[in-house]
Amino acid sequence: MSKYNVAVVGANGAVGEEILRVLQEIDFPLAKLVPLASSRSAGTTVEFGTQEITIKELTETVFEEEDIQIALFSAGGSVSAKFAPYAVKAGAVVVDNTSHFRMDKNVPLVVPEVNPEDIALWEDTGIIANPNCSTIQMVQALKPLDKAYGLKRVDVATYQATSGAGKSAMEELVNQMQSFFAFKLDEAQHTKFPHQIALNVIPQIDSFTENGYTKEELKMVNETSKIMHKNIQLSATCVRVPTLRGHAEALTLTFENGVKADEARELLRKAPNIVILDNPNESEYPMPIACMDQNETFVGRIRDDLFNDNMIHMFIVADNLRVGAATNAVRIAQKWVEMQEA
Repeated sequence: MSKYNVAVVGANGAVGEEILRVLQEIDFPLAKLVPLASSRSAGTTVEFGTQEITIKELTETVFEEEDIQIALFSAGGSVSAKFAPYAVKAGAVVVDNTSHFRMDKNVPLVVPEVNPEDIALWEDTGIIANPNCSTIQMVQALKPLDKAYGLKRVDVATYQATSGAGKSAMEELVNQMQSFFAFKLDEAQHTKFPHQIALNVIPQIDSFTENGYTKEELKMVNETSKIMHKNIQLSATCVRVPTLRGHAEALTLTFENGVKADEARELLRKAPNIVILDNPNESEYPMPIACMDQNETFVGRIRDDLFNDNMIHMFIVADNLRVGAATNAVRIAQKWVEMQEA
């Protein structure tokens, strides 16, 4: 197999660090790894296995200078908007982890377990978009069930970890908890969230729109239909909770046809990168603490609806920095490499 020059934009961020870890763990066919970040971080280093690699400054010319073939972006939408076109111009395929390109009709939005065939559309713009973290883990579970029963509607409530808002958001939770144990929580500051997050849950992620839904909730609505190539009725309530890593989701699924929880459980057990953890009598079910640093989506509490035979309920959890970001981006790159090698 050929080897590739890979750039990681935002290499020192929460997702960038995970991308580096995943690349190393799966032994991605690297010829050269180039970590990139702003001028403030240029000159510092990141760990890659046993190596310390110096971060280079993200510039308009660095992709051409380093002969980059794959560029993994995770440094914010404005950075992707400005610099992704330069990476494409230099001949690289861009896998973008921000929301900037997701709903562009010419940019494929990909979860490899769901719509890997869309990767072939990358040549239109040179860019492949990575979906929202909550969308990724959800559609992994939806795909096999839709194929079997005809998915009609999804009602989802999310319980999203602070890491979804970045490193500083995780630090804010930790600082507030330290203040609590020092009996000084009333003095704790909150800048990343509209309210104190420690010992609290906040039913708001991103800003509200005119229809009463937040932008995060609408991302799940719009992205799900684009990925699954099907107009799916979906209503989401996205909630920030005081955990560090691992997004959880409670799903109610309505199908065109009758469905049984036991059958659905076995279908999901055979689905790629899904782990069934569903033994409630022994208190075994998905939880954020059990999914950290894992590359799979965990599914449990699968049960029939009490009143409708075309509805089931389930609880799913995945590491949002991995499954919801870094792992999905690297899997897209892996599939793209496979296409080049075919």
